[in-house]
Amino acid sequence: MGGLRSPDSVTEPTYDREFWERLWSKTLSESGDRVAQRPPNGHLTAEIDGLAPGLALDAGCGHGAEALWLAAHGWRVTAVDFSAAALAQGRSMAAAAGPELAGRIEWVEADLGGWVPEPGRFDLVVSLYVHIAGSVAEMVGRMAAAVAPGGTLLLVGHRPVDPASGEPTPAAGQVQVSLEAAAPVLDADRWESIVAEERPRAAGCGVDAVIRARRRA
Repeated sequence: MGGLRSPDSVTEPTYDREFWERLWSKTLSESGDRVAQRPPNGHLTAEIDGLAPGLALDAGCGHGAEALWLAAHGWRVTAVDFSAAALAQGRSMAAAAGPELAGRIEWVEADLGGWVPEPGRFDLVVSLYVHIAGSVAEMVGRMAAAVAPGGTLLLVGHRPVDPASGEPTPAAGQVQVSLEAAAPVLDADRWESIVAEERPRAAGCGVDAVIRARRRA
């Protein structure tokens, strides 16, 4: 969701389900072809490339670029988002890629604010740039609980202010995953920290918090 920009408004956006549905609908109607050409997130491709494929959860999948990339690399993916417009775009892109790839992705319309994935099911859980309406720690805990022993959790959040310039970023006004919020949830007795750092954003201004951890068996 972090790749979308808010429509102009005289009031601060609420970043609720209705807001994102309007934004996705507007973006896809105006530039659906361009959205379809967006590459998968660079943090995902850098961190996950090389892992043996299995079952993956893309939590907050948006229009599905990452879900399609994972499926193309052998993963079976559950792709979850609460925007019907974004999911429709993802299904269309998957269908265009062919039945073999499309058959590797299950699209689920659900609100990550309360949706609970099956515990211990997934070899990989990915959540990128999701605005969190409630507690970051609680949401991280729910996603972490879905990781199977030996599996990987990858979280990326964009800081709302660019630390270099002090200027607001596309995530201004949002609450996203941060290093300080996620770290206490990933207990060292159960999790091996692989990456926990802030990196310059590959596209646009600011920095991203990148967290990759492996659940101990």
